[in-house]
Amino acid sequence: MTEQDSIGVDRRHVLGLGAAAGATAVLGGVLTTGEPAQAGGPGPLCAPAGLKGRALLPGRPGYDAAVAGFNLVQTPAPGLVIAAENARDVQLAVRLAAQRRAPIAVLATGHQPSVPIGRDAILVSTKNMREVTVDARRRTARVEAGALWTHVLDRSLPQGLTGLNGSTPTVGVVGYTLGGGLSPTLGRRYGYAADHVRSIDLVTADGRLRTVTGANDPELFFGVRGGKSNFGLVTGIEFDLFPVSTFYGGAIIFDGKDAQRLLHAYRRWVRTVPEAMSSSVALMNIPDDPSSPPPLRGKAIVSLRICWTGRQDTGEALVRPLRAIATPLLDMVTQQPYSAFPAIHSDPAGPVPAYERTALLSELTGDAVEALVAAAGPGAPYPITMVEVRHLGGALARQPRHASAVAHRDAGFTLFGAGVTGPAEVPALRAALDRVVRLMRPWSTGGSYLNFMSVDEASTRAVSHAYPDHVYRRLRRLKRRVDPYNLFRLNHNIPPA
Repeated sequence: MTEQDSIGVDRRHVLGLGAAAGATAVLGGVLTTGEPAQAGGPGPLCAPAGLKGRALLPGRPGYDAAVAGFNLVQTPAPGLVIAAENARDVQLAVRLAAQRRAPIAVLATGHQPSVPIGRDAILVSTKNMREVTVDARRRTARVEAGALWTHVLDRSLPQGLTGLNGSTPTVGVVGYTLGGGLSPTLGRRYGYAADHVRSIDLVTADGRLRTVTGANDPELFFGVRGGKSNFGLVTGIEFDLFPVSTFYGGAIIFDGKDAQRLLHAYRRWVRTVPEAMSSSVALMNIPDDPSSPPPLRGKAIVSLRICWTGRQDTGEALVRPLRAIATPLLDMVTQQPYSAFPAIHSDPAGPVPAYERTALLSELTGDAVEALVAAAGPGAPYPITMVEVRHLGGALARQPRHASAVAHRDAGFTLFGAGVTGPAEVPALRAALDRVVRLMRPWSTGGSYLNFMSVDEASTRAVSHAYPDHVYRRLRRLKRRVDPYNLFRLNHNIPPA
């Protein structure tokens, strides 16, 4: 079946690193007790009949947990939360929003906030939709909208299979994949996660639940893979798994004073490595905090991140020249089970207020290295928590069998900066991140990778840079077809043409 329509609708360290009355007024009375509608108004808006999950108002039990996200820079404050239990609940929420012309958004983990979500909006929380099914024979997984990568890996790795996950298992599978899904461990070998999606279950603005594939709706299949939540709310996806159970890799940590030597060696090294080698380099400032590892506490460091999925002896030979650049503070690169991949990047384990900026680089030249070290190295005017350069190319540069909106495949590297700080330091941090992007502009492609774009890159103009002009125009035409009123606009939005 290709279509279903069954209902009527601190600063944290890096390593290890009001209320109900106002909301009901805005939405015309979201949860009512039978009070009459105001004359000339839209009438009371009731919790959808048949809802299996919960309808939550600001100030009521369960609301704060439902809107809580990983990135604390921005917390949604919708007038109504639908804590969905299944695809039917998502349909009900979308139909309710359509009736009211209220914007509707979705939240699984909240790693990538964009525009503010206010009292005029409905938010669908998919945190309770986490079913995962692995078919080892077909090498596929099917996941619901709220599933995390850890849920997939718990089921796939015992069968010697894995998906194209990100740097941490706590990221949601669906949002990550539909934004492209750039795996820092397996991307160069297999491509973007979006390239390997087989089917998508999607609720469009008309409240219909569709199963979308490259055969039954190639244009919608194209747009959703790379356009995220702009064309509907995804309730589940099916995607390919790959026979990877071990890797040779980890992180090698050098003192910040070795940044120039390491980066110059790295830019030459990446020109020679096979596609089975994925890597990045990050300039980092580790807080002087008891929770930080003692050898790194309070230091400016350089983290070389390695994931090689070929023979161990070949991996050792490939990494040897970089190991010889300087004496490491820590060397954690070794042969290990794939389940150990989170230690490569050591992303924060809990929620943090992370301010971020990104760009795509065409190349990493000697001059680019000098500019990057000046902007984010040990002598930089402001100590940004992390600035990473990630190697692209390989399978990431190739189009999949079914073309998608994941764009700028000719880029050589991603540039991603993130800072974690208290409120008083936010202006200085934002200025420092802007300086990094500005100084690296001579080597920028002018494009951006959607999944790395932040609250400071959520304007219509900024979002358009995630796509070449012809792709952006194509997406706007698709938007006009499936969401002409831009119901799904509380995101990195693509407006209808």
